[in-house]
Amino acid sequence: MKSPKGSDFAERQKSSIEAKQAMLAKFNAAPKFDDPQRVAERAERAARKAERIQAEKVAKDDAAEADAAQERNQAASDAEKKAERDRKYAARKARK
Repeated sequence: MKSPKGSDFAERQKSSIEAKQAMLAKFNAAPKFDDPQRVAERAERAARKAERIQAEKVAKDDAAEADAAQERNQAASDAEKKAERDRKYAARKARK
């Protein structure tokens, strides 16, 4: 009795072998690890990563510098406010 699909064991085996050979051909056609184009792409990716890291480092340094400047301005402002408060307090004591 034949299978409903109309193929016997030999045909299924043959199609299986052909499918395996097609997969192997596809794998062999893929670019290899040491392919010059892939090497160049990896080098380019590494260069972009280095640039990105450098830019992040510069941005972090700039942010830290801005925070330090803001802290200095806040300290100066606080000192001015304290001096003004002390001057008012001294003036009020002098009136009494």
